[in-house]
Amino acid sequence: MSDFEEQMNKMFGTNRANYSVEDIEAAKKRQKKYGGTLYDNLSVITQAKTGQKPLSPIMGADEIKSSDGMLKQASADLNAAKADLERLQSSVSTNAADINATLSELNKNLKSDFDFIAQAPDTSGAAVDKGITEDPDALKRFDGVADELKEKVFGQDDFIKKLIIAFKRPFVSERDSDDALNSVFISGPACTGRHYSLNLITDILYNRKILQNEGVYRMDLSLYPTAAEEKLFIQDLYSALSSKSTVILFENFASCNVAMLGRICDLVSTGESMLSERYVMQNGQLVGVTNALAGKTVGSLKAVGKYLVFIGTEPVGKLADIMGAPFVNALGDICITGTLDEDALKKICSDREEQLKARASKQLGFKLEIDEEFRKYALSCTSKNRGLGGVIGAYEDALKALAQFKLERDDFTGEEVKLSYDEEGTRIIAGDDKLNLSDYDKEDYSGELEAVEKELDRIVGLEKIKDYIRGLKEYYAVQKRRREEGLKAGELNRHMIFTGNPGTGKTTIARIVSRYFKAIGILSGGQLVEVSRGDLVGRYVGHTAPLVNQVVKSALGGVLFIDEAYSLYRGEEDSFGLEAIDTLVKAIEDNRDDLIVILAGYSKEMADFLEANSGLKSRFPNIIDFPDYTGEELLAIADITAGSKGYRIEEGARKPLLDFFNATQLNDAREAGNGRLVRNKVEEAILNQSRRLVAEPDADMSLLIEGDFEL
Repeated sequence: MSDFEEQMNKMFGTNRANYSVEDIEAAKKRQKKYGGTLYDNLSVITQAKTGQKPLSPIMGADEIKSSDGMLKQASADLNAAKADLERLQSSVSTNAADINATLSELNKNLKSDFDFIAQAPDTSGAAVDKGITEDPDALKRFDGVADELKEKVFGQDDFIKKLIIAFKRPFVSERDSDDALNSVFISGPACTGRHYSLNLITDILYNRKILQNEGVYRMDLSLYPTAAEEKLFIQDLYSALSSKSTVILFENFASCNVAMLGRICDLVSTGESMLSERYVMQNGQLVGVTNALAGKTVGSLKAVGKYLVFIGTEPVGKLADIMGAPFVNALGDICITGTLDEDALKKICSDREEQLKARASKQLGFKLEIDEEFRKYALSCTSKNRGLGGVIGAYEDALKALAQFKLERDDFTGEEVKLSYDEEGTRIIAGDDKLNLSDYDKEDYSGELEAVEKELDRIVGLEKIKDYIRGLKEYYAVQKRRREEGLKAGELNRHMIFTGNPGTGKTTIARIVSRYFKAIGILSGGQLVEVSRGDLVGRYVGHTAPLVNQVVKSALGGVLFIDEAYSLYRGEEDSFGLEAIDTLVKAIEDNRDDLIVILAGYSKEMADFLEANSGLKSRFPNIIDFPDYTGEELLAIADITAGSKGYRIEEGARKPLLDFFNATQLNDAREAGNGRLVRNKVEEAILNQSRRLVAEPDADMSLLIEGDFEL
């Protein structure tokens, strides 16, 4: 037995068999590396082999040192992780505060944006103001209404009866919950009391507590002539239907866009007009929304609780042409005023006389007396056709003149004033003075018209064209008188085509036409917007129509002048040009009451241009040809042109200059340029004169001699 085995037997005793030679060798190596007893190292090895956890692991100095470094690193990592965790917690708290603030602001905005639920009326009709009393005996409240109306509305007994029936109808008829109370068309000649009667009966019924709300809400449908005003129309119609007024009045429906008229027809026919998009009420305005969070929105307009009243002079047949036969069939009542007889007019005169006396006493301090001659005069200012306009105007003019007399005559201290009439006209009799009413009648301003007419007079030649323009003034003056007298007034097509060679005054006349029509009250603005093809034809698909509409919009109230208009059409392949023409034709029709379009160009080319669109010829019937100037006319233009620049033409140069103009016009007036030729020649002479004056310092600086013109 070797010493090693003896030692092992002695060390392990009977347990020696449990350890192999390999285990003992491994234990020795571990002992050498880490220290400790052989037994302890052997125990670690054998326990590790059997998967048991060592009871007391043995670590050497190096292992302990390494483990200590690992522990320190782990501790540092743990502290870093702890710091990161603290920063994360702080960030989460901050973000949570930001999120809460953002959510709070969002809730605030949502409440502001969609608070329309509290503002907008209940479109279901359940909570909407019924507009009229729910008293089962309401019809009894109508007793005596006719007598009240007849005290102030004269000569319209049949009309008054039908108007009262129209307001009674909702108390005896069955209606759906969304329907209007009634739809009424009031027609008849102008100045026969249509508006006056409506306002009067509305006040009477409100005072009798038949209508729950007073006043008439008026919508002027001429404000919506094109599809571009659709959203404005919807907003205004919504405001009308949401207003407290029980009666909504629609006027000038003939000038309204057909799409808007369709919505009104829906209200009359079904009581409801469906909207193509959703709206919400925001800051008192309807705003279109696409947000799914919008909640309750306005998707339709309803006429519940409203009388829908339409006033016009059109007969029922014309109304059907404008609004459609279904609209007329859906109307509840049609009330038509008649022409006023002499007895009615006398009653109106008497009523106006009492009003004039009361106003003269209150406003002017005059005790006014009106004699029989003035009464006869006032009655003569009207007729069966003219209606109320004449008699009302006579008394209104008298009040204005009395007011002007009061302001100007400080020396008159009396109170008694008399109105009379004789062969010299209406008189104001104040004390010993007998004054003409016209002396105290404020005249309309006519300075602009006079200035335009003087400018027209200064234009050389073009006598037929100037006569045509002056004839327009006379025509519109007569039509105005016809309207005042209740007669049907005609309307000329005012769009024009100017044809002629360059320099014949087309642009100058167009500018005068715009100012002239403004001065006589035909146009509201009077501006001239001059454009050509480049301003109307787009460069890509979808660009042309907006360009045309934008130009037309800028010209509303004035004249749109399209020079070389034939250039818009370059053949059937020119799709952009054809689109411009089509858009222009529609815009002309949509804005016919406040726009004049003048197309200008060469005669032959313009004739071809009119064939490009079938609607052009009918909308431009006034073709005015501008002739070439004669030599004498060009010489007169040269005098004017030189004078405007501070020069005059020498007498000796006039004959040579006239010969030059005659020869040029005879040879080729189109290429020479007519008026442009004169302008160029005068400017050339001024330049040559300046060179001449260098050598002739004592020469007349204002004189243009023959040599200056280089003839």
